Amino acid sequence: MFDNFFGNQAACATLEQMMAREKIAQTILLDGPEGVGKATLARRFGARLMGGADKIEQDDLSLDHNRELIAEREKLPADKRNDDPFLLATHPDFVTFGPDGPLRQISIQQMRTLKERAQYGPSHGSRRVFLIDGIDRANEQAANSLLKVLEEPPPYLIFVLTAENPYDLLPTIRSRSVPVRLGALSKEEMLQFGSARGLSDLERRVALASGSPGIAVTLDLASYDKRRESMRALLEVGLGAKPFGAWAAHSERLAAARSEKLEPYLKVLYLLLEDLVHLREGMEEIRNIDLRAPLTALARQVSFEWLREAVRRTDRLISDLRRNIQKNIALDALVLELRELK
Repeated sequence: MFDNFFGNQAACATLEQMMAREKIAQTILLDGPEGVGKATLARRFGARLMGGADKIEQDDLSLDHNRELIAEREKLPADKRNDDPFLLATHPDFVTFGPDGPLRQISIQQMRTLKERAQYGPSHGSRRVFLIDGIDRANEQAANSLLKVLEEPPPYLIFVLTAENPYDLLPTIRSRSVPVRLGALSKEEMLQFGSARGLSDLERRVALASGSPGIAVTLDLASYDKRRESMRALLEVGLGAKPFGAWAAHSERLAAARSEKLEPYLKVLYLLLEDLVHLREGMEEIRNIDLRAPLTALARQVSFEWLREAVRRTDRLISDLRRNIQKNIALDALVLELRELK
């Protein structure tokens, strides 16, 4: 129904029906796991409404030129970012607001800019579309500012919001949105997608992507393997399988790599913990397919209670990310906590 869009045909059908009946909700909330195609579907939807797909696709946040722009903005002081809020608008009637800055948040300054731009009618046709990609990363001020626009939107304006977890949003934003759920793709759909894109190391990418085509495309395997080496050491030391000194070298390297963020390491840690749960319970499917033997040996040493607590404490670190905590200190503390649990 939408060209070159893989999976989630029920979500596509919902948007198709809105267009066919000419009853398009003014606020649409696309929710689902990272990388399943929420923003991609929003762009394809906008192109169907207004045309100009070639321009709208230039604002894909995962494209190299946009990733470079986002990385450069992270180096700017806060006042510079506030003076020039982040948005992309290659097509004048399709505007994308994405997470900005080192904490990757939707800011109050972006939402003020959105309110200003909402006053202007379409340059072409009868509609404008504003995509807020990652509304669950908006702070309270930004969310409240957006809410004021959602309460009385101009008739020509359609908001498409994306979120991994809709329950991280203000209830008042959820109540004003039509929810459209996107789920992880099946292994067969992922293999079809990867083959169509000509992805290298396809089996491994599909296993690590957890049903998310966006992750499969953008995954840097060399960087992933480096992070995985550290997180594997963290688990081995946390379980008492190796002495604390085996973690110290990784901690020193993380402290020296100041530009690296904690979040990618925690995502790798989640995948390793998931694999340990699967192997401990006798399940065949794991994400890190190239580490089956050493992970199987590690799974024999771990209790379900330890794994549950390890996940809970990793969750806590994820919730602390917006406080800009130091990654090596946070992970040192996690290792010590896990050793105490053993």
